[in-house]
Amino acid sequence: MIVGDYVEDYEAMVPFQILLTVGHRVDTVCPDKSAGETVRTAIHDFEGDQTYSEKPGHNFHINTTFSDVEPEEYDALVVPGGRAPEYLRLNDDVLEIVRHFDAANKPIASICHGPQLLAAAGILNGRQCSCYPAVSPDLELCGAEYIPTADGFDNAHVDGNLVTAPAWPAHPAWMAKFIELLDSQG
Repeated sequence: MIVGDYVEDYEAMVPFQILLTVGHRVDTVCPDKSAGETVRTAIHDFEGDQTYSEKPGHNFHINTTFSDVEPEEYDALVVPGGRAPEYLRLNDDVLEIVRHFDAANKPIASICHGPQLLAAAGILNGRQCSCYPAVSPDLELCGAEYIPTADGFDNAHVDGNLVTAPAWPAHPAWMAKFIELLDSQG
């Protein structure tokens, strides 16, 4: 799981806990951070405003040093949303990791603003992808087909090795489809 400061709190913590609960090991990494450090999170909520509100979240623990990551040793990638993908997409090492998972056809779960990272890595051309609606222009500009939300933000979409969703209310659908894909990889 690639995170950074101001990753969306629920979109990092909840998938982390769900994946651990069903028996997967989850390494959390952040560029320029080491195991034992933390990133700050933000809680985004939908309170009837024109966009989501943002409040301080918890500190999220990094359990693996980013510079030690060998992508070929992992089965899947999780890219939470929040504000972190906005600047993580400027890191060439992060983009190479994303490209590795896609080229190896390994499952990639991405939610909310996370697809900004997938777009920057150049892996969405000709693909279908869901995201927070405000991110949809980024997807369309890189050649992806934006899959809009259904009634609310509780749906997830699968396109090959990609499992994407619009926001944290989609956790049940998003994680169920990701775990199904991950488990089918054997």
